[in-house]
Amino acid sequence: MLSAVVRRSTVTFTAGRRSISCWSAVPAGPPDPILGVTEAFKADKDPKKINLGVGAYRDGAGKPYVLNSVKKAEEIVKASNPDKEYLPITGLPDFTKRAAILAYGADSAPLKQSAIAVTQSISGTGALRIGGAFLARHYPHSKMVYLPTPSWGNHTPLFRDSGLEVRGYRYFDKSTVGLDFEGLKADLLAAPENAIVFLHACAHNPTGVDPTPEQWAVISDIIKERKLFPFFDMAYQGFASGSTVKDAFAVRHFVAQGHQIALAQSFAKNMGLYGERVGAFSLTTESAEEKARVESQLKIIIRPMYSNPPIHGARIASTVLGDPALYTEWEKEVKGMADRIINMRERLYDTLTNSLRTPGEWGHIKSQIGMFSFTGLTPPQTKALAEKAHIYMTSDGRISMAGLNSGNIEYFAESVDAAVRGNL
Repeated sequence: MLSAVVRRSTVTFTAGRRSISCWSAVPAGPPDPILGVTEAFKADKDPKKINLGVGAYRDGAGKPYVLNSVKKAEEIVKASNPDKEYLPITGLPDFTKRAAILAYGADSAPLKQSAIAVTQSISGTGALRIGGAFLARHYPHSKMVYLPTPSWGNHTPLFRDSGLEVRGYRYFDKSTVGLDFEGLKADLLAAPENAIVFLHACAHNPTGVDPTPEQWAVISDIIKERKLFPFFDMAYQGFASGSTVKDAFAVRHFVAQGHQIALAQSFAKNMGLYGERVGAFSLTTESAEEKARVESQLKIIIRPMYSNPPIHGARIASTVLGDPALYTEWEKEVKGMADRIINMRERLYDTLTNSLRTPGEWGHIKSQIGMFSFTGLTPPQTKALAEKAHIYMTSDGRISMAGLNSGNIEYFAESVDAAVRGNL
């Protein structure tokens, strides 16, 4: 009899426990806008469908592309029969050294003075997160970071989660589909002294609009005048113009002008190492002694975050950067990727403007740079393109130019023409 009572009590308790979950009050979060585009694309069965939302390079056949230089580097790594031991907290030393040279240039004064503190990161996102955490903890003057409007969607939550207060400065002019340079200058001049200002080094995501070298020089002067601290995101070095030197102009100019900077690097796009998660975060310092202190604090931030970074992709990237023949081949390949995207821009512009005579001005398609383009299409037009033409992009009209190729660009242009004319 007693055992039956115990059994009944146990059942009652268990049922009661199951009726109240610890997570019952957790709200559903909004869907990711980019992943939502991909999910809709995958669900579409139409053979003409096009996905222009994905932020990854595709070759002329619309397929993922693994660089030959990367394949060769991976074979070299495998042939060395490497172990699988943990890396140091700040990553593979050869990789971080070579990543810094790629970004700053071999003749960079801080590099020659051993005054660049650098750590490997979990791609560009990890570099940004380390940088945000370091600035929130150690930058003594301000906890405000100014982002361009718009910026990559992950920048705002990333810096807020790092403990920084996010504000914006004008960047994109919808009326011209170009840079709002006057608004940018006015907002930076009005920013509080010593605030952090966040800058896309090249191939601005999502607009594809970059300042000219002359405009970068003006921005540098304003930042120096207002004593602002520049934090660069360089996710597309080499991938924007086809030249690693040209794409690093802003970073190298700022350093040459005496700015101390923070820099996030990614090797996802320019080496196609998306899933390997290879990146670097660096800070320029005043001396080797200061560098050592900064690196010690970077280790303290990284250790409880993820302990140390993955090794395989870093070995591949380091091999490419450190082998002269592979480096030359890689530069040719990344230029080939950039050139293909530039060619798609020219063909799209020519088809819309000359062949179809699509209403509106489409010069921004050619003047923008890098993987992404703000087309100027409206949310109703992008909705119609998805529902009627099976062409998927974000609702703000941003497209990945890498998703266009010789097999679909005519269909895309004709569909855009129909959407603009209200004929879809």
